[in-house]
Amino acid sequence: MAAQTDGRIGALETSLHVLEALKRLGGAGVTELAKELNIPKSTVYSHLSTLRQNEYVMREGDTYRVGLKFLDLGEHARNRMGLYDMAKPQVDLLAEETGELANLLVEEHGEGVYIYRAKGSQAVQVDTRAGMRVKLHCTSLGKAILAYLPEEKVDVIINRWGLPERTPQTITNRETLEEELANIRERRYAQDDGERLPGLRCIAAPVLDQNGRAVGAISVSGPKSRMRGEKFTKEIPELVQSAANVTELNMTYS
Repeated sequence: MAAQTDGRIGALETSLHVLEALKRLGGAGVTELAKELNIPKSTVYSHLSTLRQNEYVMREGDTYRVGLKFLDLGEHARNRMGLYDMAKPQVDLLAEETGELANLLVEEHGEGVYIYRAKGSQAVQVDTRAGMRVKLHCTSLGKAILAYLPEEKVDVIINRWGLPERTPQTITNRETLEEELANIRERRYAQDDGERLPGLRCIAAPVLDQNGRAVGAISVSGPKSRMRGEKFTKEIPELVQSAANVTELNMTYS
């Protein structure tokens, strides 16, 4: 197995591309994967066989799927984070108090990763799930984190991922985003008014470490028809700020 000049291992990267394609396609056969990845079928088969022997892929007839072994790895990755243990009770409480969807998100490799969510009695069904990755600039959770990251790190994130448009409400201009982040720092919470999903509003507060840097964010999201008036401008902001504050204290003194 030859290593690339920049330290990457080509064969390992191919295996990862195979896994990502299996996830994207919801399962696939050798021929479909070879076409999707533009690599020989023999190469695809070799990687699938190795992944299957190591229990990272399962086979149903001619279709291969991502195996449940990744669930164990994901749980391990999430549970090693002190933030998850401290924030989970607060996210659960937010969902119960508001009846809406409550979320916990962290930044990793310049993207937002949902690590937990709790559904209240009236919560709408949206596409988010634990492990899902989103761009930071188009969610209240992501903007709450960006507002409390060092400026040089924000530059790196935007240079890598850009400011792609998800809806007509998405902020796609750097100057506008900087103004938004300044407003978030002033009021200590972030708003999302249909910036990633049309018709969905969200309020998020950052969870800060002792140096004032964001280690994550907590939010409540719901349909625009319910997230309006004082609920959107006062009640929910106070609740998420309280949840973030309790989480910060527990992280500091536990």
